[in-house]
Amino acid sequence: MKDLIRVKSLISNEIEMLLNQQVKKEAYSSAVYLSMASWCNRNGYDFSSEYFFKQANEERQHQLKFYKYILDMGGNAVSPEIADIKLEYNSFREVFEEALDQEISVTHAINNIYARCLKSQDFVTMEFLNWFLKEQREEEYKARRALELFEVIGEEGTGRWQIDKHVGDIRYNPEA
Repeated sequence: MKDLIRVKSLISNEIEMLLNQQVKKEAYSSAVYLSMASWCNRNGYDFSSEYFFKQANEERQHQLKFYKYILDMGGNAVSPEIADIKLEYNSFREVFEEALDQEISVTHAINNIYARCLKSQDFVTMEFLNWFLKEQREEEYKARRALELFEVIGEEGTGRWQIDKHVGDIRYNPEA
């Protein structure tokens, strides 16, 4: 029996579609980070592996937030199929370059949803997205800082070991 309270969605079909695309993007990010964690683990970068396991879990939590929001708004949340996850990387640095690219891609997608919500005056969803905008500022910051370690420390000698060791120490403090 259909729940009568959920007959009318509080979000438009367009916003629901965009939010479901974001569910998939977050699931994809989680899978990418798991792949990065695996690659780092296989190649002896234990701290980076743990860093990416943590990132994978965060992306999974973001996926669930979007998923539950769609449901709470009376929409139809779709469980995404994820394919074409890269398993091998050419270098330690490439892992972090792609992590930054992944975060930038997610930020652009959320900005696009926000812009569409503004156009359609969906202020409730805009308020929901504010948390993600702040989160993306932190995620991009950490990804950039991790990549900067390659420039600051360098990869020669024990450089990659030092980079690996410091990746988990990156903190974001917007007050600083």
